Amino acid sequence: MPTKTIVHLLRHGEVHNPDGVLYGRLPGYHLSDRGRQMAERVAETLRDHDLTHLRCSPLERAQETMRPQLEFHDLPVITDGRVIEAENYLEGSVVSFGVSSILKNKLNAMRRPRNWLMFRNPLRPTWGERYPEIVERMRLAIRDAAEAAKGHEALIVSHQLPIWMARCDIEGRRLAHDPRKRECTLASLTSITIIDGRVAGVKYTEPAKDLLPAKRSEKFVAGA
Repeated sequence: MPTKTIVHLLRHGEVHNPDGVLYGRLPGYHLSDRGRQMAERVAETLRDHDLTHLRCSPLERAQETMRPQLEFHDLPVITDGRVIEAENYLEGSVVSFGVSSILKNKLNAMRRPRNWLMFRNPLRPTWGERYPEIVERMRLAIRDAAEAAKGHEALIVSHQLPIWMARCDIEGRRLAHDPRKRECTLASLTSITIIDGRVAGVKYTEPAKDLLPAKRSEKFVAGA
């Protein structure tokens, strides 16, 4: 019989960030009350799934998103630096929110002479970690999770850009993209089905869709 394994990539829940800081890999950014609700919703969604392996980014928001899973799955959690948020040279900057925030943020950053070199090639990107580098580390983490959960299911809690890069890689999409068109909302699941070592399909779901903020914007330089 074919061996079927599923690796779920879960984006963390909403983060408490009232000042609009591009937090990237900075410590000290935790889930908001709504973010914790999102994490609990996903845990309820996966409670009856055959999870045998848990893996998580080291950042607080990811660890806190994983925590409710332990109520239903008595498993150790492997902290894996390969599924961390993308490196971003602009982290710590304050960004604006709103419908046009992506374009405003980009223009504001490009107007600062000290940042000009960071935008010399928007397709790579040059403001932080390169897309192929993100793809490579996510490939390895997914491979290891699939091997550990062979014949069962694994859960990896990560961040928007790494998850989207993994999906682009699997589906043969171009890595250069418009960040506004990433299909990876807060607390969403990107589930990869692997049969006998080969990817057989990718399914995207939003267990906490009703908890998403009415109006959201994504930062142009990295996922969250």
